Amino acid sequence: MSDAVARTTAALRDLNVAGEIRTFIEPVPTAAAAAAQLGCEVGAIANSLVFDADGEPLLILASGAHRVNTAKVAALLGAARIRRATPAFVLAATGQEVGGVAPVGHPAAIRTVVDTWLGRYEQVWAGAGDEMTMFCTSLRELERITGGKVADIE
Repeated sequence: MSDAVARTTAALRDLNVAGEIRTFIEPVPTAAAAAAQLGCEVGAIANSLVFDADGEPLLILASGAHRVNTAKVAALLGAARIRRATPAFVLAATGQEVGGVAPVGHPAAIRTVVDTWLGRYEQVWAGAGDEMTMFCTSLRELERITGGKVADIE
């Protein structure tokens, strides 16, 4: 188990998340790959996307069926500019590599927005720290464990 997965697992335990953590034989770095392995709809995958919002990290937990409308999210949050973070920025902010970022287990809390679309699914799958692991959760649980704002991000 990688350090990132160990930190995520500990954070999930501390937050009383009971959902199963699944480890895959092959990497699942995209929503489509994860959905294929899990046998679920792409929309039930919560992509952990890190953005640079006026120099600060912003985590958007987006349904795999959606693209983030950065102008809409910027207006929602009162940010002047939101842009996709570089891999180095993501690693510094989360301690996790792009393709496996979890909603929790970061060195410090990150401002988070959770896509309302995830509420369409009873079970949602999110990254667990690397591209080989995911955990089962729900929209409401993601909101609770991240302190995130639920919003329409598309």
